[in-house]
Amino acid sequence: MADPSGRRPRHHPAVNDVLSTLADASAALADVQRRLDLEFRASYPDRVNPAKLVARVKRVQEEVAALKEICRDLLTQKQELIDRIHMSLVAQRGTTQRLLAASGLPLLSDADEAAHNSLNEVIDEWNAHVSPITGRPLCLFSFAWVCVMMLAGDSWRSGNNRW
Repeated sequence: MADPSGRRPRHHPAVNDVLSTLADASAALADVQRRLDLEFRASYPDRVNPAKLVARVKRVQEEVAALKEICRDLLTQKQELIDRIHMSLVAQRGTTQRLLAASGLPLLSDADEAAHNSLNEVIDEWNAHVSPITGRPLCLFSFAWVCVMMLAGDSWRSGNNRW
């Protein structure tokens, strides 16, 4: 326990000896470090100091590891956003097709289909590139949507569905 008067805490004499030895060792190590720094400064130009280079390399390695983790988190968040946007676009496209079919207007044009297919290709390429990095599986919504469309057959294109 610390003494309220601000004096050093009282320990068993053996503990005091260990603390004294550790304090002496710490002072000796600080002196060795100071002497090595002086020797390196005298032997090498400031930018080539091996001790500073080693310290900088260690610092950079730690920063790279932290940046890797931040990038992985960012990619995961970006993937989640892309999945949500893709889900929303697919749902909106389905609704648009149903409304067009129900109103008797012509269905989506070939240009619209080409744009949709191009978007799906870009998303698939993104998923293939990012999935191994983030460790997340590819968008499960796409798989589920394909299954629903296969079960619905062509009725969703002709407007014969009641979804």
